[in-house]
Amino acid sequence: MRTTVRRTVLTASAVTLALAVTACGSGDQDGGDGADAKAKGGGASDKPAAKALTAAELEKLVIATGDLKDHKVQKPGKDDVFEAEALSVDKAECEPVARVLSALPAGDPAASAQRLVVQESAAAKKGMPSMEELAEMTEEEAKEATIDSLDITKTMTSLWSYDSDGAERTLGTLREAGEKCAGGFAMTIDGEKQQVTKVAEEKLAVGDDAVAWTVGTKTDGEAVETKVAVFRQGTTLAGFSSFNIAAISRGEAFEQPTAVIDAQAAKLG
Repeated sequence: MRTTVRRTVLTASAVTLALAVTACGSGDQDGGDGADAKAKGGGASDKPAAKALTAAELEKLVIATGDLKDHKVQKPGKDDVFEAEALSVDKAECEPVARVLSALPAGDPAASAQRLVVQESAAAKKGMPSMEELAEMTEEEAKEATIDSLDITKTMTSLWSYDSDGAERTLGTLREAGEKCAGGFAMTIDGEKQQVTKVAEEKLAVGDDAVAWTVGTKTDGEAVETKVAVFRQGTTLAGFSSFNIAAISRGEAFEQPTAVIDAQAAKLG
């Protein structure tokens, strides 16, 4: 099994410094109308629209190795990511979920940045047991030791920046899509067909607003669960698509990558 976000999807699957838009169009307490408020500088039209961060700004804000312990952070390679054209779904309303599951941009951001974050357990850092070590184990012990050596969590972390209220609207679309597609849908990514079996909502309190799910997928009988989360900070969305290789092998559940999410949230401010 290729241990990349790309393969997992196939086999299953700055602070923004945003200029806040404040609505101040009502009359004053002395009975002044909206025009009077505007003349005093209190009208919403006096506030410039919030602007998206540039790609260069996002590159400074996306998570880096020094931002959290016991994790490796790297730029994703070409085999770690998909092109948007490679994705298709049988239900148009489910495409937003399929996109973030596949670590593709949500909506139409003005700029983006992406990193692959890897966390290995102590057993995984030791590597696969040697043939001599395996020979001294029972079949069950050898199987468990091998799976333990694959206890690696990989999280594709993305920042997407939008003009005006684009981030807020995009997150709303994601939430709606998750609700509509909770029972699943069919998708094809890079020519590989798979069935999304569930989009189960999770609670995530981070940023200005957030959505999170456990997404179950199945391809050729192989079931995989991927943790997906997106939170908004001003005009920026931070997206996470995460899997654990050992959990996949055991068919077990695993937790959202909260250390990665919290570190990215702290860096955005």
